[in-house]
Amino acid sequence: MKKSILFIAFLFAGYIGFSQENETKYDEKLAKSLNADEYGMKKYVFCLLKSGTNTTASKEESKKLFEGHMANINKLAKEGKLVVAGPFMKNDRNYRGIYIFNVETMDEAKALVATDPAIKANLLEAELTPWYATAALQETVKIHEKIARTKM
Repeated sequence: MKKSILFIAFLFAGYIGFSQENETKYDEKLAKSLNADEYGMKKYVFCLLKSGTNTTASKEESKKLFEGHMANINKLAKEGKLVVAGPFMKNDRNYRGIYIFNVETMDEAKALVATDPAIKANLLEAELTPWYATAALQETVKIHEKIARTKM
């Protein structure tokens, strides 16, 4: 019994010491630069990309439109308007990919969606919804540039 109490006390003391050592400091300057609220969060717009109604586009036409789609993704990411984008793996739904727009309103997101050639041609369809997540998500593009050996 005595050993159990000592063991538990040792674990508790170790936990307190570990949590104090690894406690991060609030960075007000960084929080403000990312427009973070008091929780370190902010508004975004989440976009679910689904297969569109255009099923008659030729392979050549689709290829050209998806090249434009990728160029648009890169442009929006460089502008800071798109913080995450990526395709879904093969699935039994019509889900094709996602965008997370660094905007606060649906109207701003709709304007950005309208710049995508694959969406304009109805190869893809965009479903938008407001989303609340960590403001740090905006740093993803900068980090990705450091870890991507080959650019898309």
